[in-house]
This record gives sequence, C-alpha cells and structure tokens, in this order.
Amino acid sequence: MHGPVGYVADKDELLKRLRRAEGQVRGIQRMVEDDTYCIDVLTQVSAATKALESVALALLDDHLAHCVAEASAEGGPVAEEKLREASAAIARLVR
Repeated sequence: MHGPVGYVADKDELLKRLRRAEGQVRGIQRMVEDDTYCIDVLTQVSAATKALESVALALLDDHLAHCVAEASAEGGPVAEEKLREASAAIARLVR
C-alpha cells in the first residue's frame, strides 16, 4: 500500500504538461492521416517524447524528494523497497 503522493503540489503543472503532450500526439496522428513528410512527423514525435520525459523526470524528482526521503528517514525494509523502486524506475526511463 502506498501513502500520499509526492507530486500533489505540482499536480496542476503536471496535468498541463500531459495535456500539451496529448495535443502533440493528436497532431502527430493528423500528420500521418494527411501523409505529412516523414521527417516532419519524426520531429514532432521527438517533441512529444521530450514532453513525456519531462513529466517522468518531474515525477521521479518528486518521488525521490518525498517518498524515498521519507522512507530513508524511517529506515529498514521500507527504505530498501523505496530505493529499489526508484532504481527500477530510473532503469525504465533510460532504456
């Protein structure tokens, strides 16, 4: 079971970034439907990817600052689990 999330204070900004990325993806769909030149589509895919990476990094930063820091102060198995979670999340992001 997980406690309160660390990104609560940044929730509005995260949602704004996600809506922007969603709009970018819709734009990419339209580009493909309209047979837009592939390099132009790839450029937009790159921009959407960067937007999602930005959200992921903000969430990871909040997780480290809130969840991992709190668990580290507690120590023991909870701290070890939070560190494993963070490490696995970082590994997924860099793949």
